[in-house]
Amino acid sequence: MKTPDISSVKRRYGIVGSCPALMRALDTALQVAPTELSVLITGENGVGKEAIPRLIHDHSLRKAKKYIAVNCGSIPEGTIDSELFGHEKGAFTGAVGEREGYFGAASGGTLFLDEVGELPLSTQARLLRVLETGEYIRVGASEPRRTDVRVVAATNVNIQKAIAEGRFREDLFYRINAVPIRIPPLRERGDDVVQIFQKFALETAEKYNIPEPLTLTPEAAERLRAYPWPGNIRQLRNVTEQMSVLLRDGDRRVSADVLAEYVPDAPSSHGLVPAGKAQPGGFENEREILYKILFDLRADVTELKKLVHAQQPVGGEAGRLRPSASDFMPAPEEYVEEQPLTLGDQERQSISKALDRNHGHRRDAARDLDISERTLYRKIKEYGLD
Repeated sequence: MKTPDISSVKRRYGIVGSCPALMRALDTALQVAPTELSVLITGENGVGKEAIPRLIHDHSLRKAKKYIAVNCGSIPEGTIDSELFGHEKGAFTGAVGEREGYFGAASGGTLFLDEVGELPLSTQARLLRVLETGEYIRVGASEPRRTDVRVVAATNVNIQKAIAEGRFREDLFYRINAVPIRIPPLRERGDDVVQIFQKFALETAEKYNIPEPLTLTPEAAERLRAYPWPGNIRQLRNVTEQMSVLLRDGDRRVSADVLAEYVPDAPSSHGLVPAGKAQPGGFENEREILYKILFDLRADVTELKKLVHAQQPVGGEAGRLRPSASDFMPAPEEYVEEQPLTLGDQERQSISKALDRNHGHRRDAARDLDISERTLYRKIKEYGLD
């Protein structure tokens, strides 16, 4: 089978950019598409991994069959086996009928398992069996069923570290990693970031009937290229949409100073998710939230001490004109002692603020808190934040 032209493929799937790492990823995807080999796509959150499995399916011999994408990280651990492999009537409370499961529904086609690193070990064992033998057993059943599915998986977890810590099966890794494809983060893509910005600016203008899309000055374009983009393409889209809507009046050419208001100087950390934080619902995830709260509190206290110290009188007229630390304290009759927040209250407050910062988008809030989506969903329910 002749390998399609990469330029036409990029146009079809809305892929923008031509950095060497991206072109290698696309070339590998097109070469492996006509085969039956399993593919593991790796890359940070927000790099656009979801376009590759669709591309592979559409250029495979299975393109006329079903393509099903499953986000393993968003399915509760208690129901993940039922979702993937199906269940029998009465297999568990609430199983009022049979369920086919994704492996049965996708037979003959392609199944994309996103966030495969989030799968529990018991589910990993089931997945390994179906990949090796084509057989699986529904929850609550005893007879095996057969399926013919090509699996394409993706993860942002450091799988090698997860294997070393006993959180991911090494044999499963080698089974799904027949052909690895790495999608580069935005900070490694050079001029691609400017092209992607222009694409998002044009799309936003069309979507919201804005007469003229945003453009960048040379200085702004340089700042865009220099910024590390910890949220990758997802963050760039967010920034572009914000500016497109909020800068509707005046010049549509964005300067470096204007861009600086939307692109902070000190971005959050980026990189593959540590394996230890990929464990769904684990105590480690909850402890990380508490650590984050305590570190934030300590930072606030340190900043307050610096502020008070900086405002102390230093002598002379200039010193007497400076406010003292007492200026920041309420009058005695106005002071009311507040009860300190418990760790539970602080955790609830931290989750609530993360949801507000991310406009209710739970996946982005979970990434902000450095925990899995499953842990965030459980905490939202526990604290009544839904």
